[in-house]
Amino acid sequence: METLNVGKATLTWLNGGVTHLDGGAMFGVVPKALWSRKYPHNDKNQIELRSDPILVQMKGKNILIEAGIGNDRMSEKQKRNYGVLEEAAIEDSLATLGLTTQDIHIVLMTHMHFDHVCGLTKWSEGKLVPTFENAVIYVSETEWNEMREPNIRSRNTYWKENWESIQHQVQTFEKELHVLEGLKMIHTGGHSDGHAIITLESDGEQLFHLADLLPTHAHQNALWVMAYDDYPMQSIYSKEYWMNQGLTKQVWFSFYHDAFYRAIKWNKELEVIDQLERKK
Repeated sequence: METLNVGKATLTWLNGGVTHLDGGAMFGVVPKALWSRKYPHNDKNQIELRSDPILVQMKGKNILIEAGIGNDRMSEKQKRNYGVLEEAAIEDSLATLGLTTQDIHIVLMTHMHFDHVCGLTKWSEGKLVPTFENAVIYVSETEWNEMREPNIRSRNTYWKENWESIQHQVQTFEKELHVLEGLKMIHTGGHSDGHAIITLESDGEQLFHLADLLPTHAHQNALWVMAYDDYPMQSIYSKEYWMNQGLTKQVWFSFYHDAFYRAIKWNKELEVIDQLERKK
């Protein structure tokens, strides 16, 4: 597992499983001749995408960003369609750190698409129960409302099985949430109507987790957004704003989906000045 220190905060990437999705869908209108130079693909035109939650330890709290794809949460057809070659091993990752699921105090959900949220529940005696039984789960109010009442497009990714058993743990916010001193969630929209990002600041160091506005290092161009985005122009506006903020301050940008990097720090010319690679 890879670890990054941001001031007094420690971030550790857990094993949340892996998917392989269509490269064209992940890069939207960007021609394959361009995106394939920055991110490799297989013979099915799929790209490897991790779904690895980030454990943030700060101010005496154990906080998860996202929840992974879980275990036995998809049918064989779904696993095939989404290229799931490895399911989550969150409990093993936590055990390596001397923790259990009961030790997680807070879970921050940037949005509730299946590849982020399936790990919030697990099977026990034939029914789905909360994985992180003692945690408060934060998500934007807009996202939570659509999760429970999806439209004709979003119902393919917002599944009732992913919210029914954890609804008592959920707390929502509208525009901005101060989780702890130095840790915030900010509603951006774009990828989904309720999509949010996370900012962290500690001892003068900063990290931005732009979630699916910046799913991989290859998506750094503000115009490179996914075909999966419900509101692509909002994705572009939000990413352009937060990328500019981060590049000016030379913050860390962290990733949930990237198969090659856990975090990168760029300068204004988008040159890498520091990086944390994923160990394979």
